[in-house]
Amino acid sequence: MSRPSTLGELRASGWTSRSVHAELRSNLIQKLKNGDPMFPGIVGYEDSVVPQLQNALLSGHSFILLGLRGQAKTRIARSLTSLLDEWMPAIEGSDMNEDPFHPVTVPSRKRAQELGDKLPIRWIHRDERYQEKLATPDVTVADLIGDVDPIKAATQRLTFADPEVIHFGILPRANRGIFCVNELPDLQARIQVGLLNILEEGDIQIRGFPIRMPMDMALVFTANPEDYTNRGSIITPLRDRIASQILTHYPRDLAQARAITEAESWTARGQGEIAVHVPDALRQAIDLVAFEARESEFVDQASGVSARLSIALYENVISNAERRALLAGQSEATVRPADLYTGISAVTGKVELVYDGEREGMGTVARMLVGRALATAFAEVFPDGYAEGEGDAGGSEPVYESVLAWFRGAETLELDDEAADAEHFAKLQRVTGLEDLVRRIAEPTSDGECASLMELVLEGLHQSSLLSRDDDGDRVRVFGDMLAQMARSLSN
Repeated sequence: MSRPSTLGELRASGWTSRSVHAELRSNLIQKLKNGDPMFPGIVGYEDSVVPQLQNALLSGHSFILLGLRGQAKTRIARSLTSLLDEWMPAIEGSDMNEDPFHPVTVPSRKRAQELGDKLPIRWIHRDERYQEKLATPDVTVADLIGDVDPIKAATQRLTFADPEVIHFGILPRANRGIFCVNELPDLQARIQVGLLNILEEGDIQIRGFPIRMPMDMALVFTANPEDYTNRGSIITPLRDRIASQILTHYPRDLAQARAITEAESWTARGQGEIAVHVPDALRQAIDLVAFEARESEFVDQASGVSARLSIALYENVISNAERRALLAGQSEATVRPADLYTGISAVTGKVELVYDGEREGMGTVARMLVGRALATAFAEVFPDGYAEGEGDAGGSEPVYESVLAWFRGAETLELDDEAADAEHFAKLQRVTGLEDLVRRIAEPTSDGECASLMELVLEGLHQSSLLSRDDDGDRVRVFGDMLAQMARSLSN
């Protein structure tokens, strides 16, 4: 179906103008009535953030999303375009997406007067009606609102008093759409003042021109609470004009965190490449690293721990297993606990440390967080390291007695992170009772998964201080008896 191409055709079609807020409200109401999904890809906000967003949109409010890093604030803002009409008419040649029925600039008014119903129009897709600006200290009023353009004045032989010499900034160019300012507190106070008129009176003013140009847009802002103390603040008059403040948060349970990580991670690496299998316990441990970081005494909790940590760690873990298979000439690989340690480059750049954490060192803290996550994942599958089980004669002995006894016999186990799967499994099978214990409790579906869980048991016992572990470089880990290791330390 062809769309109208002139003002006359548009008028004859019965199309009527409405504000952006009215458009958002109407389309939201329709989605709510139909039970349509809203904000696709946003996980964990169904009962908290989403209802507040819907209330703000139904109220016709501008709003600010306030939350720590990695809480999908920008994604939420960008997803609002799904509530706009798919296509919108605008005057052809206008930089400000002007309503054909209500032009606001001098040139468009002149053309509308001259051409009448023959005024050409264009159609804009809803994806083009979203604009955003990252607030930085160097943003100027000219960038945001507009300024006099001396080049236009010279080339068109206009005086600086002529409104046609105005060069409009990014905000007016978002007219009849959604405009988002990310990290609002980073915007200098004198620049924030430029937003007051558009929020309250719905118009803009540029330098000394005696014009009040009406704007129609939905304004969205994002901010990090840390910004209020470390980098800047939102001026009180502007904060007062932002009608709704919506607080975002991190995933509140592991299932939500896993869903986010699965959706955002690049794990489908193409056909004909290495098939990487991730045991569920280790898949859980990857997201647990972020949960551990959000509770760690070494991490600055005011700064937050982004969901991007889990996403990047998952990708690194997959890549390390993939790299190991390529080096060993295998077509598939299974993720091991050691892969999480190898992937800590995804952790070290995404947490801010407090003073005690800085004393420990970023690498040490990252490995500690991975260790705690693996310990939690171990406890979800296997009994506590000090638990007792039923003996053959009706008595009881520790569940891991045969495993620990093997190490007490002056035995050590050296595991190379780059060893092929068969070699890795064969080494673990040397530990008395370890394979039987894993197959009985965890019921692995393959030898690769069994080997991975066997290593997880050793890691869990180490985190429980029942086994020692020495890291010989970045690749080799040597498990041994804890008392023997303590004795060696004292002798040295």
